[in-house]
Amino acid sequence: MSKRKTLLLSDDDAVALADLFRLLGDPTRLRIVVSCLRTPLAVSDIADRLGLSVSLVSHHLRLLKGARLVRAERQGRQVYYGADDLHVRRMVEDMVTHIAEH
Repeated sequence: MSKRKTLLLSDDDAVALADLFRLLGDPTRLRIVVSCLRTPLAVSDIADRLGLSVSLVSHHLRLLKGARLVRAERQGRQVYYGADDLHVRRMVEDMVTHIAEH
């Protein structure tokens, strides 16, 4: 019989994780994250793709970056945003796949 490792969260970790899900609970922020999962995009490109203003996208990206869901990479005068790491990419892609199953 194999032993399963029990996954437990401390109170602080539970609050931090709930905050991440709360951020992703906003449809606009979730669409922004999904739009730049595969390829980093400039703010103006994200805004164009989603039909949003650059200032609104910038505001949401600031929150997402603060939560380490996206990261910024400067190339010349442009800043490109993409998923912060593989964990974020997998989590969001898995959830998108999950809702598509029904």
